[in-house]
Amino acid sequence: MERALSSTVQRTGAVAAGLYLLSPDEPVLNLVTLCGVPTKTVAPWWRVSVSAAGPLSEAVREGRLVWVGRQEDMARLYPNAAAGLPYQFALASAPLAGVRRWGALALVWTQDHPPSLTRRERGHIMTSANQITQILDRAPAAWSIPTEPRTVPLQRPGPDSAQIGLAADDLLQRLPVGALGFDLQGRITYLNDAAARLLGRSTDSLLGTLPWQAVPWLDTPVHEEHYRAAVFGREPIAYTASDPSDRRFDIRLYPGTSGITALISPSLGERRADAPQPHITAAPDTPPAAAGTGRIHQLIHLAAALSQTVTVADVIDTVADQILPAFGAQGMVVSAADASRLKIIGHRGYDPRTIARLNGLPLDTDITPAGHVLRSGVPAFYADRAEMTRTHPQAPSVSDKQAWAFLPLLVSDRRVGCCILSYDHPRAFSAGDRAVLVSLAGLIAQAMDRALLYDTKHDLAHGLQQALLPVALSTIPHLDVTARYLPAARGVDVGGDFYDLIRLGDTAAAAVIGDVQGHNIKAAALMGQVRTAVHATAGAAPGGVLARTNGVLMDLETDLFVSCLYLHIDLTEGSLHLASAGHPPPLLHSAGPPPRTVVLEAEPGPLLGIQSCTEADYPVTTVPLPPGFLLTLYTDGLVETPGTDITESVTALCHHLDRNAGLSLDHLADSLLHHSAPQRTRTDDTALLLLRSR
Repeated sequence: MERALSSTVQRTGAVAAGLYLLSPDEPVLNLVTLCGVPTKTVAPWWRVSVSAAGPLSEAVREGRLVWVGRQEDMARLYPNAAAGLPYQFALASAPLAGVRRWGALALVWTQDHPPSLTRRERGHIMTSANQITQILDRAPAAWSIPTEPRTVPLQRPGPDSAQIGLAADDLLQRLPVGALGFDLQGRITYLNDAAARLLGRSTDSLLGTLPWQAVPWLDTPVHEEHYRAAVFGREPIAYTASDPSDRRFDIRLYPGTSGITALISPSLGERRADAPQPHITAAPDTPPAAAGTGRIHQLIHLAAALSQTVTVADVIDTVADQILPAFGAQGMVVSAADASRLKIIGHRGYDPRTIARLNGLPLDTDITPAGHVLRSGVPAFYADRAEMTRTHPQAPSVSDKQAWAFLPLLVSDRRVGCCILSYDHPRAFSAGDRAVLVSLAGLIAQAMDRALLYDTKHDLAHGLQQALLPVALSTIPHLDVTARYLPAARGVDVGGDFYDLIRLGDTAAAAVIGDVQGHNIKAAALMGQVRTAVHATAGAAPGGVLARTNGVLMDLETDLFVSCLYLHIDLTEGSLHLASAGHPPPLLHSAGPPPRTVVLEAEPGPLLGIQSCTEADYPVTTVPLPPGFLLTLYTDGLVETPGTDITESVTALCHHLDRNAGLSLDHLADSLLHHSAPQRTRTDDTALLLLRSR
């Protein structure tokens, strides 16, 4: 596998490659082998959720090669991933599927790569992916998920450079600035005497080490971020940094295919680099930064994902799908205070019986720390079951989890809830881990508070609308009928679309469909008044029904307008009388032969609510009804797409009806909705009413 991964980098011209394998017990991709970059550089992406929006996950979900040629493409296609990867590079992700779905191969190029792949490059990538898949297939049981990715040296052919190395060493020792060489894993492979003197360490103590481990003051976000930028961008980086004594240094990074060269010298104004230097000693107990830039980018990525959530279910799914994998947790419970009790509003990784036992506990319960954390607003961390037992003896018996992080969800001074992350194995929470998790809890709290408010508002509006729509359609002999109502896309409030079927006798019925302007409670309430007005005058001539309904709206002095279509169906005469108030025309399908769907064009009258009843005129159109007819009534949400001629959409709908009119009405209704859904993001509600004579 090491040889295959290294040769893949050489064959494709990439600068780095990573092998991700699917976890056997959770939908997470784990980085197991890495070639070309240090493992620390990609630490925030060691674990990636399969459901996350990103090129790696998409390659596995869809089983295809995914290419992102520029940072602009990453921001356009995967904005959440781009927020956590603010570097200029090209990326390819190829699925690995053999005897089972293994995972994916990730390849990285510098920004110098053209925006698109050539056919030859695509072939090299897929050939490499197939070779790696074959290696995995030969011994399926031999592959496990390591705690940290293994690094693979990048083997590049070259001459024996022993003599050249001696000459180069002499050259670098003569330089007045510090010079260091790093391999692709970030270890120091060379440094001159000036570098050792400036870093305050001996050459022997630095060679073969990671600089942020050997020199504590280098373990800060500023160094980590610039080093990562050099690794991914493969462009020189220059910046200034300070040691613990506030002495400033100019640091320049020069990345290449085999590693990175660094030059370090005192900043202008400091003592000359070639003068005798005082010994610089960094305090051995200098703590690392609470959260390096890798974690910062990870928080930015998660914040971007949470910013797109709308409902409480969205927040729960995002936390479960992206935050659990990112922090290595296996379980999650989100609780909120409800009448002095803990109400569980979302969970993952727990037995339903455990959730049933925890749901509804009083806030002052001793079974779990969640109530205390929610009341006090102070997070709590338990590294193992023994630590939990000391404060809450009953808690470990609730589940088989081994470590917990209890995070209060706070917005200003309000307690939104408590988020519990749990682990299947003991886990120590460092100061950095705690800082990042507390910051994360703030992001979750903001998203959850917004989602709870949205759900409350939406449930109220949606409940009102559902109460105003007919519970069941009237039964008419020799007439089958079905209806559908589909809300608009996520984030859009409830609307005013409506439909109804009114029985006028054993052989006559009135069908009505309409759309009130707007997506709010006001539109839903007006929809109910329009339905009532239509019911009150149903049975009169269609034009008269619309005229009287228009008069009701004018009396209400509403600033909303309504499109409406009213049909009087006479099964004895086999005729249809219809009037339209600016509504899309109905479709009439006849069994033939040949089967044919036509648009029933009717002279439209004005929208309801914009002209006084004395001025509004609604002409009536009469159409013969063939035996076995099928009538399709719909609102514009089914056919209207920004930038597309509505006539084309209606024509496509007619063709779809011609092909599928033989289905049952329920299946046909679902087919029509499915036909319109892939063509666009739904931005308007859709009401659909189908009537078929027997």
